[in-house]
Amino acid sequence: MITIYKSTSEGLLTIDDFVTGSWVHVSNPSNQELALLVERFGIPLDFLTDPLDLDERARLETEDGARLIVLRVPHLDSWTDDIPVTTLPIGIVLVGDLVITVSAIDSELIGDFKQGRVRNFATHDQNRFVLQLFLKATLLFLRYLRDINRVTNNVEKDLHRSARNEQLIRLLNLEKCLVFISTSLRSNAFMMEKFHNAKYSQLEQDDQDLLDEVIIENKQAMDMAKIYSSILSNMMGAFASLISNNLNTVVKTLTTITIILMIPTLVASFYGMNVDLPLQASPDAFVLVVGFTALLCTLGILIFWRGNLF
Repeated sequence: MITIYKSTSEGLLTIDDFVTGSWVHVSNPSNQELALLVERFGIPLDFLTDPLDLDERARLETEDGARLIVLRVPHLDSWTDDIPVTTLPIGIVLVGDLVITVSAIDSELIGDFKQGRVRNFATHDQNRFVLQLFLKATLLFLRYLRDINRVTNNVEKDLHRSARNEQLIRLLNLEKCLVFISTSLRSNAFMMEKFHNAKYSQLEQDDQDLLDEVIIENKQAMDMAKIYSSILSNMMGAFASLISNNLNTVVKTLTTITIILMIPTLVASFYGMNVDLPLQASPDAFVLVVGFTALLCTLGILIFWRGNLF
């Protein structure tokens, strides 16, 4: 679907034609819509199709007077999903006085611009628009990183109460989210550095300051993702060791109880033999044998207790 937006004094409006200074958003386009854009603006077809590949890396490319910027952005499916936070590419095509954004899925990033939640946003200012997309994407990464850390803390509390496989699987899925985020942030960082080197001298001072801020925020997000990933890995290792240790303790306790229970079984087996044994003729033989067995069991329990085997 192709939607055209234009900033006016009344705010962001949806219009019907490609006019100077407008923003064209293309979401999950059909082949006919792609052909229309290629014919109208002379854009290479791969500039429009590459961002539709969910595994496309962030990069910067120029061809036939058009510039393609592929930006990786976070996407939240649902916190109840196995992997709640993933990343997807958004293509930003700069051609003439237009900004064209292309994505297979409408992310929260695009929604913020559509709904006017970005300050000082104007469709006619290409450089500022691109930098605001960079900044908003980085801030979304930071927000989702904090959310992942919060969910991790909740899972950790559940693990303190009861270490079960479900919590460890949740931690593993959160670690996968951090891997996706870290990889996308590094990819964005390379692209932003290339954009910085290519455009920095052409930017106005305010835009230069904004670009510097974006690069700093992206580095902060990379550091946060690295720290959270390290904490999560150490936590999973610690709780896996805890579960293994608990299992060893249970096995040790059961083994000790089995050994103690073997004592009365052994004594009863002796007195079940068809041979002469001590105390057989005594009227108190049963009481004496049971007492002797209880004494041996008590002695065994004390030995194991002193050896910290219970």
